[in-house]
Amino acid sequence: MHHPGRPMRRLRIILIAHDGKKTDLVEWARFNAGTLSRHELIATAATGDAIRESVGLEVRMLLHGPAGGDAQAGALIATGAADVLVFFWEPLEVQPHDVDVKALLRLSVLHNVPTACNRATADYLISSPLFGT
Repeated sequence: MHHPGRPMRRLRIILIAHDGKKTDLVEWARFNAGTLSRHELIATAATGDAIRESVGLEVRMLLHGPAGGDAQAGALIATGAADVLVFFWEPLEVQPHDVDVKALLRLSVLHNVPTACNRATADYLISSPLFGT
């Protein structure tokens, strides 16, 4: 969504979901495919594969999260090469790369990158009149 009369800016959107949340993120991406297709999508490997296969959107791939993909996403945020983070993480399971997860979330706050960690927040974010302006 954007303000009428203003051109929509192509956002660089990072999409990440832990295994227990991948279905939720894929369903969200499918529901919002029209909007997402107008932006550059970046995802960790398994999340990107799921979105490509299930939704058919073009996705720039990072490494698997535990193999450095979350750290790559953090680097994109820290260098100003990402505009939005949609990260459906699993709050009830310990991840082998919890340090990277915490660093990624810290960087998104530090660099004032809009961040959605669940479907409700992602819905608010993508439907905001400020999205893409």
